[in-house]
Amino acid sequence: MINKTVENAEAALHDIYSNAVVMLGGFGLSGIPENCITAILKKDIDGLTCISNNAGVDDFGIGLMLQKKMVKKMISSYVGENAEFERQLLSGELEVELIPQGTLAERIRAGGAGIPAFFTPAGVGTEIAEGKEIREFEGKLYLMERALKADFSFVKAWKGDTAGNLIYKGTARNFNPMMAAAGKITIAEVEELVPAGELDPNYIHTPGIYVQRIFQGRDYEKRIEQKTIRS
Repeated sequence: MINKTVENAEAALHDIYSNAVVMLGGFGLSGIPENCITAILKKDIDGLTCISNNAGVDDFGIGLMLQKKMVKKMISSYVGENAEFERQLLSGELEVELIPQGTLAERIRAGGAGIPAFFTPAGVGTEIAEGKEIREFEGKLYLMERALKADFSFVKAWKGDTAGNLIYKGTARNFNPMMAAAGKITIAEVEELVPAGELDPNYIHTPGIYVQRIFQGRDYEKRIEQKTIRS
């Protein structure tokens, strides 16, 4: 069986380049590829198009990439936690495509499934529909959305094996599995890396066929985006 392991994030990202389209998995700050983002920050690249549900926060995740002016365009659903994102958007430094969350998920899933486009009612009659084809099905209007694919997909899993099979835990299953399928090169970082054959096939969320490189991550902060407590 092919061994897809690499030593660390730096080795996994050796060929990333300026102006690439990259997907970054996770939901908020849950299940984000922390090690890969750290490695990206060390690269002398810019002009990236980032596809992610969130844009991180000012001092963590994609927010750090925005601070370094590495991102040319963000394709996201929820961006309300990042002041630097807001500043770059309002100043015209950053191109932004906001997409309804379900539509974003389905566009990525379609990209991984080889489906070029699909029709959805979400966004009909709003700015989301501008410039897009609209058709009527059974008396209801739907707009056409195109699939999303990436040059590199960076995903984070709880456990993986040397063949690239992945298991996610909790909220990390939001966006990571579909992004793993939609990247030309998918790089997975995992909390625990085991030999091929040790994972129960019934619990694998991403088959190794979608993963080109895998490494065991380290020093995860696992930040909480918002903490609400009762006094």
